[in-house]
Formats: sequence, C-alpha cells, structure tokens
Amino acid sequence: MTRSILAMVLCAVLLSGCGTATSTAQDVSASDQVFADAYTNQQSDVQVTGAGTVIRILADDNDGGRHQRFIVELASGQTLLIAHNIDVAPRVNSLQVGDQVEFAGVYEWNDEGGTVHWTHHDPQGVHQAGWINHDGVAYQ
Repeated sequence: MTRSILAMVLCAVLLSGCGTATSTAQDVSASDQVFADAYTNQQSDVQVTGAGTVIRILADDNDGGRHQRFIVELASGQTLLIAHNIDVAPRVNSLQVGDQVEFAGVYEWNDEGGTVHWTHHDPQGVHQAGWINHDGVAYQ
C-alpha cells in the first residue's frame, strides 16, 4: 500500500507541471494519468488514447500476427511499447526516432511501462477500433 501511495505521489509530482492554460496540455496530462494509474495498479485491457515521442524503433514481431513495434515516451516520462498489427493495418513507413505520434488502443501492463496493441480496426467489427496518427495520417 505504501508503495502504491508513493507511486501516485510521484506521478502527481511529475504531471503537476503539465497543467498549463492550453487544453492540449491538459488533455495530454489527463491521458498520461490514465497510463500512470494503469501501470501503478497493474491493470490490463484498458482502452486508451495518448501521444508521445518515438524513442526507439524495434524489429517487427513476426511470431503469429506480424506487428510493427516501437517505443514511445509520454510527456510524463513513462515509456510504452506500441505493437501495431501490420497484417490488419498499414505499416507506418515514415516513422523515425524523435517523431510525435498519437495513438488509440488497448493497454496491457508489464513492468517496463506497458504495451499498447489493437491500434487498428477490428475486421470482425466486435472490438473498438484503434489507430496511430503520424504526420497527419491515420493508420488503422
């Protein structure tokens, strides 16, 4: 319990500088808080939207469904692995380290910050559609 309280206080301190007068900064801060809470509480299957900076591009995961993988850093400093299914959605070919991306999908907890997947439409039409937005282009 003490660890959980310390983590929440740390998240609050990290995010306190993000609440400026612009609605965009407030929105980013609110979405980052969702990730911080999910991480602290080890939650998975959380529908999320967010934005971050690409800090690393990884090799594709070709085991089963193929996934383009990259790591983003949120404004809060938390990092996330984005696993974008390229059997269902187009690859983000122009993606580079330092680029800004927005995304929607499902958060899965792990001890490294978490993974976001389902960043694409659902061909069956059952699951809420996710997406990646890069340079004004939506990939889903």
